[in-house]
Amino acid sequence: MANNKQYDDRPQRVGLFGGTGFVGGYLVDALLENDMHPVLLVREGSESRVQQCERCTIVNGDIDDADAVKQVVDGSDAIIYNIGILREFPNRGITFEKLHDEAARRVMDAATAAGVRRFLLMSANGVKPDGTGYQRTKYRAETYLKDLGLDWTIFRPSVLFGDPRGRMEFATQLSAEIIDSPLPAPLFHPGLLPLHAGQFDMSPVHVNDVASAFVKALQNPRTIGQTLHLGGPETITWREILSRLAAARGRKKLMLPAPALGVMAAAALLDRFEAFPITRDQVRMLLEGNACAPDDLAQLGIDPRCFSTQALHYLNEIPRDIVTA
Repeated sequence: MANNKQYDDRPQRVGLFGGTGFVGGYLVDALLENDMHPVLLVREGSESRVQQCERCTIVNGDIDDADAVKQVVDGSDAIIYNIGILREFPNRGITFEKLHDEAARRVMDAATAAGVRRFLLMSANGVKPDGTGYQRTKYRAETYLKDLGLDWTIFRPSVLFGDPRGRMEFATQLSAEIIDSPLPAPLFHPGLLPLHAGQFDMSPVHVNDVASAFVKALQNPRTIGQTLHLGGPETITWREILSRLAAARGRKKLMLPAPALGVMAAAALLDRFEAFPITRDQVRMLLEGNACAPDDLAQLGIDPRCFSTQALHYLNEIPRDIVTA
């Protein structure tokens, strides 16, 4: 670690990249609750998006700003790279290549140059070298980190849920775009015949449990060199996810088979427009499923929360326009 600390000493200063989004806010809370001091890279004017801003060190700048990145890294005992997007907007310079791969490498190189050995990377379940753009760039960042020789831990969560606190979040977005829509809920299926419609599996994991996993990994040197898969306590189908979302909203929802080929054909024409709700790659990843066991959370001493109607209570407390904010 930096400053010649031993691994049985808890990191005190943690440089956090991606601290203003949905997961980032929970990471800040978890670090502070465990007497660690977050040092965040924050774009000018976005300070209000930081949880407990007054207790953090804020470095103003963009991920492309080498000096700002260096300020975050210098003096930190560990680094968390949590920057990620679910969809590209190339016209605005927001791409998987730029944020998942290139920027992550720059931060890793900065940590290496500063002598900060402990590095935690937020990746995703299902990443692979020959997958979608999202999956490929996440995978390349993992590979680069492993080759650097840092004391790394990689996290691959399934889909995350929890109170969005003003951010975009899985269950809130599905509730607004599918459950609250007057149209039937789509049960996607490959091919033309509706065999196994909506039967692909996911393991929703609560954002609090993911944030706890990061902190426990910082406290536990045995997680160095491990790739941790973070799944909730049960694996459930897309159909069941929609059913629980509807129940949490106090309603029943008609569901009908929807051929993925038709959705992908429409997306091929329209997913370049930001208003179109889904991309071709997102449909592909949905059909692949996103399931993983809760074993790695259990090994960290975390009893993961269920994707239950009780845990989804926040869906009835959120303004409906929050998912587009």
